[in-house]
Amino acid sequence: MAERPAIVLLSGGLDSTTVLAIAKDQGYTPYALSFRYGQRHSVELEAAKRVAAAEGVARHVIADIDLRVFGGSALTSDIEVPKHESLDAADDKGIDSSVPITYVPARNTIFLSFALAFAETVGASDIFTGVTAVDYSGYPDCRPEYMEAYEQMANLATRAGVEGTQKLKLHSPLISMSKADIVREGLRLGVDYSLTSSCYDPDEQGRACGHCETCLLRLKGFAEAGVTDPVQYQGA
Repeated sequence: MAERPAIVLLSGGLDSTTVLAIAKDQGYTPYALSFRYGQRHSVELEAAKRVAAAEGVARHVIADIDLRVFGGSALTSDIEVPKHESLDAADDKGIDSSVPITYVPARNTIFLSFALAFAETVGASDIFTGVTAVDYSGYPDCRPEYMEAYEQMANLATRAGVEGTQKLKLHSPLISMSKADIVREGLRLGVDYSLTSSCYDPDEQGRACGHCETCLLRLKGFAEAGVTDPVQYQGA
């Protein structure tokens, strides 16, 4: 059977790891793309390496870009990562009504542009990304209308698109799924979530803080799915 290459954006977290498993299940040969973008820790990149090796991707590229030169985010500067005792406590502070300080300006647009270049070089017509618009942090570049607009732009932006040899499809299979649904789907596909890391502010041992918004959303997903999150948390 002919290879069906696809680029999978792989952060090493719960969502992107699930998307990688989905792409494989749909018969694609995944080429994983991760980024060293000046994030405050390397734990997620180490997780991405573990996941890529375990899933047997055709190639795993880690691209270097330095978004610290712009700052503007708790993930790329010395701004403190917000912590909360619970998601309810986070909501009480208005976290769900505004774009949080963990938003990295234009990050998904930048990442998808690299994925578009990677896709053209390996002859892939498909890019998979783990964005979700349910149980998420309210980032503007995770909305369905953004993904649709980017796909339209992408097909105007490459030689392959203009010459008609490649019509790019941007896949966002998790976009309408809750974190619990994502966990259930990943477990159905045999994902080993102990390899992953989602925390914005892990300690030196790589243990998740358990109180940043992404940790709280992850814990909520596992709890609602009726299973225990296998990663280590500080103080546990």
